[in-house]
Amino acid sequence: MKRRSFLKAVGGAVGGSALGTQHTVAYAASSAEEKEAAGLPRRALGRTGLEASCVAFPGLALIHDEQPQCTAALHKAFDQGVNYFDVAPAYGDAEVKMGVGLQGLKRDEYILACKTKMRDKKGAREELDRSLRRLKTDHFDVYQMHCLKRPEEVEQALGPDGAMETILQAKQEGKVRFVGFSAHTTKGALAAMKQFRFDTVMFPINFVEYFTLGFGKPVLELAEQQGAGVLAIKAMSRGAWPAGVERTRRWWYRSVEEEAEVLLALRFTLSQAGVVAAFPPSFVDLLDKAVRAAPAYRPLTEAETAELRNLATTCESLFRKEEQQVAGTTQCHEPPYPDSPHECSPELYA
Repeated sequence: MKRRSFLKAVGGAVGGSALGTQHTVAYAASSAEEKEAAGLPRRALGRTGLEASCVAFPGLALIHDEQPQCTAALHKAFDQGVNYFDVAPAYGDAEVKMGVGLQGLKRDEYILACKTKMRDKKGAREELDRSLRRLKTDHFDVYQMHCLKRPEEVEQALGPDGAMETILQAKQEGKVRFVGFSAHTTKGALAAMKQFRFDTVMFPINFVEYFTLGFGKPVLELAEQQGAGVLAIKAMSRGAWPAGVERTRRWWYRSVEEEAEVLLALRFTLSQAGVVAAFPPSFVDLLDKAVRAAPAYRPLTEAETAELRNLATTCESLFRKEEQQVAGTTQCHEPPYPDSPHECSPELYA
C-alpha cells in the first residue's frame, strides 16, 4: 500500500467510533470533574470514557525489587486508589513482575497500559503478543508507541508495514482498546499527533522543563485541541544531575524529594490543561510520596508559581540535548543520556 493511501485509511480509522468524533474537545484538568477512590482523585482520560487516577504507577519501578516486594507495591498502590498501571518491554523484567503482581485484582477495575519500541508491523506484533502473555491479560486498555523522538520514526511507524498497522489490527481483534504514544521531543510528538489522532499522549510535563525551555507547551495545546488525555511523565523531575552534585539515587535525573516540593511539582503538572495523570520517578518510595501529596491538589497561586519558577532557574534541563539534536541544531553520534532506560536504539543517533 502506498503511503498516501495508508494514511488515508488511517484517517478513516481515526474518524471512527473507536477514537471519538471529529470534533475537538476542550478539557482543562484543573477544572475537570474529578472523582475519588480511596482518597485519590480520578480524571477523565481524554475522550476514552475511562477514568484514571491522577497519580499513575510507573512500571519501571519494579526493576529495583524482587517479586514479593513488587506484588506488595502493586496491591498497596491499588488499595490507595491508583488504577493506572503502565509498563513496557524495554523495562527489563518489569512486565513479568507486573503480570504476576496484578493477579488477585479485578481486571475491570484497573487500566493497564503497555508500549512497543518496534516501528515495523512484524516487530510490533511480536512485542504485543509477548507483552499480553507476560502480563497475563487478553487486552490492553491503552497501547502506545514508545519513545518517539524523530519525525522519521513517526513516518516509519505510521507508514505501510509500520507498527500502527499492527496496533489497528489488534484493536479490531479486541486486544487493544485505545491508542497512544510516548515521546521525549517536541518535534517527535507533534509529528505523530499531526498524522494520527491519538487517544493518549505521554510526554514530560514538568516545572523545570516548562519554565526553562517552554518544553511541553505546544504538545499540551495540540492535545487539548484533539481531546487527547495527557499522561505526564517526569512530573517530579528536578532536572539533570549537575556536575559535582552527589547522586543520592542511581538514576539518570534528580527528583524533588521534600514533601513541600513534591506537592508543588505535582500541583504544577496537574494544573496544566489536559493532564490526566502524573507519573512520579520510578521508585516505589517516590510513588508513595506522590500518592500522599495528590489528595491535597489545588491550582497553584501566583506566589507558588513564582516560587517554582525561581527553583527552576537553579536546575538543569533534562531534555535540552534531545530537543537540540532532533531539531538539528547540534550534531551527536551518541545518545544524550546513555544511562537512561528510555533511550532508543543507538542507530537513531548515527
